Amino acid sequence: MAATRLFASAQVRTVARRNFGICVPAFQKVSDPIQQLFLDKLREYKGKSSGGKLVDASPEIEREWKQELGKLATQYGGSSGADMTKFPDIKFPG
Repeated sequence: MAATRLFASAQVRTVARRNFGICVPAFQKVSDPIQQLFLDKLREYKGKSSGGKLVDASPEIEREWKQELGKLATQYGGSSGADMTKFPDIKFPG
């Protein structure tokens, strides 16, 4: 019985040591400048994209986007005022 406890505690220590070695880097602060730059850009993009519009779009890009949505509307039967970016509502008889 004592041998089983000794073996189990040694096994627990080994597993705990391995898990601690794996988890520590995940909880450390970012020390890599490239990784920090990437995270900064993600936060910046998140702030810009919160309005639901295209991010950093020029007037030309906006015009092309509207033209493409118009083409989709005529191709797939959407009316002129239909929102072609919205997922369609599907209703099943029940």
